[in-house]
Amino acid sequence: MNKMMKSPINRRNFLTSGSTILALPFLESFSGLAKADPALDKPPTRLIFCGVGYGFTEKTFYPTEAGPLDQLTEGLSPLERHKKEISIVKNLTNVGATDPHGGSTSYLTCANVHGTPGKRFHNSLSSDLLAGQFLGKDQRYNSLVLASKEDNPGGHGKGMSLAWNEEGKPVSGTRGPVELYARLFGQIEESPEEREARLKKKRSILDIVLSDAKSLNRKVSTTDRDKLDEYFQSIREVELGLVKDAQWAEKPKPRADRKAPDEGIEGEAEIILTYELIALALQTQQTSVVSYRQPVASVIKSMGMNFDPHALSHYGGSPTRTAANQLKDKKLTDMLATFIDILKRTRETDGSSLFDNTILSWGTNLRHGHMIKDVPAILTGRGGKEIKLGHSVVLPQEDTPLANLWLTLLQQAGVPGEQFSSSTGIIPEILS
Repeated sequence: MNKMMKSPINRRNFLTSGSTILALPFLESFSGLAKADPALDKPPTRLIFCGVGYGFTEKTFYPTEAGPLDQLTEGLSPLERHKKEISIVKNLTNVGATDPHGGSTSYLTCANVHGTPGKRFHNSLSSDLLAGQFLGKDQRYNSLVLASKEDNPGGHGKGMSLAWNEEGKPVSGTRGPVELYARLFGQIEESPEEREARLKKKRSILDIVLSDAKSLNRKVSTTDRDKLDEYFQSIREVELGLVKDAQWAEKPKPRADRKAPDEGIEGEAEIILTYELIALALQTQQTSVVSYRQPVASVIKSMGMNFDPHALSHYGGSPTRTAANQLKDKKLTDMLATFIDILKRTRETDGSSLFDNTILSWGTNLRHGHMIKDVPAILTGRGGKEIKLGHSVVLPQEDTPLANLWLTLLQQAGVPGEQFSSSTGIIPEILS
């Protein structure tokens, strides 16, 4: 049993009823019970790595000049309300990625997975699992490894997620928000069929632990009561989203360009619900590290467009594909803007937000088409107190190793180490 589990506050961090367990956010009313470990009162630093697959439209997505992000490009325009709190970094190259069809295979490892001629495929430890060894060691999960429901994860290459272990083997990711919801808030003895039946009846896990929840409300401060109400409402909204999209999948397809998902929750709905669940997982301190290999094809499909994502990434020379790719770009950054909104509105016990305590990296191992140099990297969140936000950062050295970015973020999150994979040092240009 680890140190966290010995603390009274940790035992009080759950509501239980029979076989049902619901994790709670950290509450100030219980802070006095944890005097032996004052660090519990301070929200931990979180790291989130999002890999979005194929690249973006060259002329309408990427900034061309260094400096403050006063005016965003068309592809970044959905982030307008957050432009002072994001930075995009230019001249990063994953020096281990030698195959443009490798996708996200080495995105978080930066390993040369093909090695020398005649050698078998190999990979190395990914930055998310390395971070989890330090940031998540006293939490329920060292790290949460998330993937999508797509059977053919185009744009991502080999592997089952963005994560690879110390032996260079792929780590299976939790697939989709329904599976993630069950993992975070599921009932110990509840089968998938029982969970589906409960959701269809719109019966919340909060109903199951209602008496304990009411009892807890009487014991906490007004601030904590408001926080619990916000937290419970977030869970209900996620559950309603799961129900709505599951039911939508069963309805006949409308006579319109946009088609209903063939099964379950897919595309935009899948990503938004996953973003909401990530915030809940962090708020309840079940983990401090998340990696998310996002779907690509189902996002395009959920937009009502009938394009293969690989063909769409090779948009050059086709006005139709170029326009469609630009719409895809804006949809992805629009969802990122929503994720930032979620992180900002999710409160910590000290009055700060998840956004104040999170470092979020969002990008891809491809620039566009077959271009594997100068890959996009968007940074946001104020968890790295020295990370400079609100800027287009042009690194002075072309092909600066992507591993340098991961090393910088790891150090900013408090992970010890002076080397990661093929890194040659940190990136001082992204620090203030």
